[in-house]
Amino acid sequence: MDIHLKIIGVLLITLSVIHIPFPKYFKWHLELKHLSLINKQMMTTHTFFIALTVFLMGLLCLTCSQELLTTPFGNKIALGLGLFWSIRLFFQFFVYSPKLWKGKLFETAMHIIFSILWFYLSIVFFLIYLK
Repeated sequence: MDIHLKIIGVLLITLSVIHIPFPKYFKWHLELKHLSLINKQMMTTHTFFIALTVFLMGLLCLTCSQELLTTPFGNKIALGLGLFWSIRLFFQFFVYSPKLWKGKLFETAMHIIFSILWFYLSIVFFLIYLK
């Protein structure tokens, strides 16, 4: 299980870094133009803190894998992370509209890849808790 936490750590840190080009990729300078100042700033602030949280989760998995695996506190953290990523998996299928990806090659590939990632994260963290 230790190797899975190391893999997850790298994946989560990579995912956090992927957030950096979001504003340019999603053309926020155009898309957010008509929003109020508070809504524009909330988008950028929340994206920053999501990326930071994901980065810190990755760092936790890389640097504290033994504690997550062997201590009661670490197991409770694993349970929380399993719940977090399970809820994210739920959102992938029941909150985001399929219109965003169906019939689009790149978007469908991303939908599949991220669905697999959220599932993998959920399973590993739940297995750590249940062991």
